[in-house]
Amino acid sequence: MLTLDVARSALMVIDLQARLMPAIAGGDAVLRNAGRLVTAARRLAVPVLFTEQNPRGLGATAPALAPAPGELAEKMSFDACRAPGLAARLAPDRATVVAGCEAHVCVLQTVLGLIAAGRKVYVVADAVGSRDPENCRLALARMARHGAEIVSTEMVLFEWLGDANHPAFRELQALIK
Repeated sequence: MLTLDVARSALMVIDLQARLMPAIAGGDAVLRNAGRLVTAARRLAVPVLFTEQNPRGLGATAPALAPAPGELAEKMSFDACRAPGLAARLAPDRATVVAGCEAHVCVLQTVLGLIAAGRKVYVVADAVGSRDPENCRLALARMARHGAEIVSTEMVLFEWLGDANHPAFRELQALIK
């Protein structure tokens, strides 16, 4: 199957920390789209995992995203796969949908780590960001070259729904309007 299967997906939200977001080009849009993904994932029972890079230095995840108990992992490594126990929190049979910052550092290294571990990865282009848009563009291109699918928030939501008869269709459609 080439489309995302809601029953075989997980959402990873990388380092969308409040203190970092004002410096991210288009940071408000990145947070808004990540919020849509988190809302949809929770509604559709897709596992969600948030990471925070050096939270003592960079602070907590943006309050608008509010990780639920058990959804948060702290890390110091740029590649979340290198953080002790973090990769084990992602079921190996699920595609990983990735949002976060910075695209050219933690998102890139984590995505490359996931791909190296044999996982299918979907990077949500409108839910990732960097301080410099050129770094984001280059990171997305590199991730795609190494096998990541580059998608949008709407692509993920509609693929997770599958069709207009899904019980959550109207509720999730409202996230887009």
